[in-house]
Amino acid sequence: MSRQVFLYDPPERFVAGTVGLPGRRIFFLQATAAGRTTSVALEKAQVEALAERIDELLDEVVRRSGGNTSVPAVAPAELTDAGPLTTPVEEEFRVGTMALAWDSDTERMIVEAQALVELDADSEEEFAEAEERLLRDDENGPPMLRVRLSGTMARAFAKRALEVVNAGRPPCPLCSLPLDPEGHVCPRQNGYRRSRA
Repeated sequence: MSRQVFLYDPPERFVAGTVGLPGRRIFFLQATAAGRTTSVALEKAQVEALAERIDELLDEVVRRSGGNTSVPAVAPAELTDAGPLTTPVEEEFRVGTMALAWDSDTERMIVEAQALVELDADSEEEFAEAEERLLRDDENGPPMLRVRLSGTMARAFAKRALEVVNAGRPPCPLCSLPLDPEGHVCPRQNGYRRSRA
Protein backbone atom coordinates (compact mmCIF):
# COMPACT_ATOMS: atom_id res chain seq x y z
CA MET A 1 0.00 0.00 0.00
CA SER A 2 1.44 3.40 -0.93
CA ARG A 3 1.94 6.26 1.50
CA GLN A 4 -0.97 8.63 1.92
CA VAL A 5 0.16 12.27 1.67
CA PHE A 6 -2.33 15.00 2.54
CA LEU A 7 -0.92 17.89 0.48
CA TYR A 8 -2.04 21.50 0.87
CA ASP A 9 -0.16 23.80 -1.50
CA PRO A 10 -1.27 26.33 -0.37
CA PRO A 11 -4.04 25.81 2.19
CA GLU A 12 -6.91 28.26 2.55
CA ARG A 13 -6.56 27.79 6.31
CA PHE A 14 -3.90 26.10 8.47
CA VAL A 15 -4.36 26.31 12.24
CA ALA A 16 -3.64 24.64 15.54
CA GLY A 17 -6.64 24.14 17.77
CA THR A 18 -8.11 22.02 20.53
CA VAL A 19 -11.14 19.97 21.42
CA GLY A 20 -12.11 19.60 25.07
CA LEU A 21 -11.74 21.47 28.33
CA PRO A 22 -8.43 22.76 29.73
CA GLY A 23 -6.56 19.91 31.35
CA ARG A 24 -8.21 17.40 29.02
CA ARG A 25 -7.70 19.09 25.67
CA ILE A 26 -6.74 17.22 22.52
CA PHE A 27 -4.53 19.27 20.21
CA PHE A 28 -4.91 19.23 16.42
CA LEU A 29 -3.30 20.68 13.33
CA GLN A 30 -5.96 21.33 10.72
CA ALA A 31 -5.50 22.22 7.04
CA THR A 32 -8.36 23.22 4.76
CA ALA A 33 -8.54 23.88 1.01
CA ALA A 34 -10.98 23.32 -1.85
CA GLY A 35 -13.72 21.88 0.37
CA ARG A 36 -11.54 19.28 2.10
CA THR A 37 -10.18 19.34 5.64
CA THR A 38 -7.47 17.23 7.24
CA SER A 39 -7.05 17.08 11.02
CA VAL A 40 -4.12 15.37 12.76
CA ALA A 41 -3.75 14.97 16.53
CA LEU A 42 -0.59 15.81 18.41
CA GLU A 43 0.71 16.68 21.85
CA LYS A 44 0.66 20.16 23.37
CA ALA A 45 4.46 20.18 23.51
CA GLN A 46 4.62 19.38 19.79
CA VAL A 47 2.36 22.35 18.96
CA GLU A 48 4.50 24.64 21.09
CA ALA A 49 7.75 23.36 19.59
CA LEU A 50 6.39 23.69 16.04
CA ALA A 51 5.27 27.30 16.60
CA GLU A 52 8.57 28.28 18.20
CA ARG A 53 10.64 26.66 15.43
CA ILE A 54 8.54 28.31 12.71
CA ASP A 55 9.17 31.72 14.29
CA GLU A 56 12.89 30.96 14.66
CA LEU A 57 13.18 29.83 11.04
CA LEU A 58 11.31 32.88 9.74
CA ASP A 59 13.48 35.17 11.90
CA GLU A 60 16.55 33.57 10.33
CA VAL A 61 15.12 34.09 6.82
CA VAL A 62 14.55 37.78 7.59
CA ARG A 63 18.05 38.11 9.09
CA ARG A 64 19.82 36.44 6.16
CA SER A 65 17.88 38.46 3.60
CA GLY A 66 18.74 41.73 5.32
CA GLY A 67 15.02 42.49 5.45
CA ASN A 68 14.56 42.08 1.68
CA THR A 69 11.95 39.34 1.88
CA SER A 70 8.18 38.99 1.87
CA VAL A 71 8.33 37.46 5.35
CA PRO A 72 6.93 39.86 7.96
CA ALA A 73 8.75 40.39 11.26
CA VAL A 74 5.48 39.80 13.15
CA ALA A 75 2.14 38.23 12.28
CA PRO A 76 -0.14 40.74 10.47
CA ALA A 77 -3.26 41.62 12.45
CA GLU A 78 -5.51 41.12 9.39
CA LEU A 79 -4.54 37.41 9.29
CA THR A 80 -5.57 36.76 12.89
CA ASP A 81 -7.71 33.60 12.93
CA ALA A 82 -9.46 33.08 16.26
CA GLY A 83 -12.15 30.80 14.85
CA PRO A 84 -12.76 27.27 16.08
CA LEU A 85 -11.56 24.18 14.24
CA THR A 86 -13.70 23.19 11.28
CA THR A 87 -16.16 20.51 12.37
CA PRO A 88 -16.48 17.63 12.42
CA VAL A 89 -12.93 17.12 13.68
CA GLU A 90 -11.96 13.66 12.46
CA GLU A 91 -8.42 12.56 13.33
CA GLU A 92 -6.57 11.16 10.31
CA PHE A 93 -3.61 10.08 12.44
CA ARG A 94 -1.55 10.96 15.52
CA VAL A 95 1.65 12.87 14.72
CA GLY A 96 4.99 11.31 15.59
CA THR A 97 7.63 13.16 13.57
CA MET A 98 7.53 16.74 12.30
CA ALA A 99 9.81 18.56 9.90
CA LEU A 100 10.23 22.16 8.74
CA ALA A 101 11.95 23.55 5.68
CA TRP A 102 12.21 26.86 3.84
CA ASP A 103 12.04 26.87 0.04
CA SER A 104 13.97 30.03 -0.86
CA ASP A 105 13.02 29.82 -4.56
CA THR A 106 9.28 30.12 -3.88
CA GLU A 107 9.61 31.75 -0.42
CA ARG A 108 7.44 29.06 1.15
CA MET A 109 7.58 27.31 4.52
CA ILE A 110 7.10 23.55 4.26
CA VAL A 111 5.57 21.86 7.30
CA GLU A 112 5.44 18.08 7.42
CA ALA A 113 3.72 16.01 10.10
CA GLN A 114 4.20 12.25 9.82
CA ALA A 115 2.12 9.62 11.60
CA LEU A 116 3.43 8.02 14.76
CA VAL A 117 4.87 4.58 14.03
CA GLU A 118 6.04 1.98 16.52
CA LEU A 119 9.36 0.43 15.55
CA ASP A 120 10.26 -3.06 16.71
CA ALA A 121 13.99 -3.44 17.38
CA ASP A 122 16.18 -5.36 19.80
CA SER A 123 19.04 -2.86 20.01
CA GLU A 124 19.64 0.83 19.55
CA GLU A 125 21.51 0.14 16.31
CA GLU A 126 18.57 -1.83 14.88
CA PHE A 127 16.23 0.93 16.03
CA ALA A 128 18.35 3.62 14.32
CA GLU A 129 18.46 1.57 11.09
CA ALA A 130 14.69 0.96 11.14
CA GLU A 131 14.05 4.65 11.81
CA GLU A 132 16.32 5.70 8.92
CA ARG A 133 14.59 3.25 6.52
CA LEU A 134 11.22 4.61 7.59
CA LEU A 135 12.24 8.22 6.99
CA ARG A 136 13.67 7.39 3.54
CA ASP A 137 10.72 5.27 2.44
CA ASP A 138 8.69 7.68 0.31
CA GLU A 139 6.49 5.03 -1.27
CA ASN A 140 5.49 2.88 1.70
CA GLY A 141 5.97 5.20 4.64
CA PRO A 142 3.35 6.25 7.18
CA PRO A 143 0.69 8.87 6.35
CA MET A 144 1.89 12.47 6.18
CA LEU A 145 0.40 15.95 6.21
CA ARG A 146 2.46 18.33 4.04
CA VAL A 147 1.58 22.04 3.99
CA ARG A 148 3.29 24.82 2.02
CA LEU A 149 2.77 28.27 3.55
CA SER A 150 3.77 31.80 2.66
CA GLY A 151 5.91 33.51 5.29
CA THR A 152 2.96 35.67 6.26
CA MET A 153 0.66 32.68 6.75
CA ALA A 154 3.37 30.82 8.69
CA ARG A 155 3.75 33.79 11.10
CA ALA A 156 -0.02 33.87 11.64
CA PHE A 157 -0.05 30.09 12.28
CA ALA A 158 2.76 30.35 14.85
CA LYS A 159 1.07 33.23 16.69
CA ARG A 160 -2.23 31.39 16.97
CA ALA A 161 -0.55 28.10 17.94
CA LEU A 162 1.24 29.76 20.87
CA GLU A 163 -2.01 31.42 21.95
CA VAL A 164 -3.77 28.03 21.89
CA VAL A 165 -1.01 26.43 23.96
CA ASN A 166 -1.11 29.26 26.53
CA ALA A 167 -4.92 29.22 26.79
CA GLY A 168 -4.91 26.17 29.07
CA ARG A 169 -4.91 25.97 32.84
CA PRO A 170 -3.09 28.79 34.62
CA PRO A 171 0.17 27.85 36.34
CA CYS A 172 0.56 27.80 40.12
CA PRO A 173 2.53 30.92 41.10
CA LEU A 174 4.68 28.85 43.47
CA CYS A 175 5.54 25.65 41.58
CA SER A 176 4.42 26.43 37.99
CA LEU A 177 2.39 23.21 37.76
CA PRO A 178 -1.07 23.65 36.20
CA LEU A 179 -3.91 24.59 38.54
CA ASP A 180 -7.12 22.60 38.18
CA PRO A 181 -10.43 24.39 38.95
CA GLU A 182 -10.47 22.62 42.32
CA GLY A 183 -6.77 23.45 43.00
CA HIS A 184 -3.80 21.10 43.29
CA VAL A 185 -1.38 19.65 45.82
CA CYS A 186 1.53 22.06 45.60
CA PRO A 187 4.98 20.59 46.28
CA ARG A 188 6.22 24.03 47.34
CA GLN A 189 3.48 24.12 50.02
CA ASN A 190 4.77 20.82 51.46
CA GLY A 191 1.78 18.94 50.10
CA TYR A 192 -0.96 21.34 51.19
CA ARG A 193 -3.77 21.92 48.73
CA ARG A 194 -3.48 25.25 46.91
CA SER A 195 -6.76 26.58 45.53
CA ARG A 196 -7.09 28.51 42.32
CA ALA A 197 -6.96 32.27 42.99
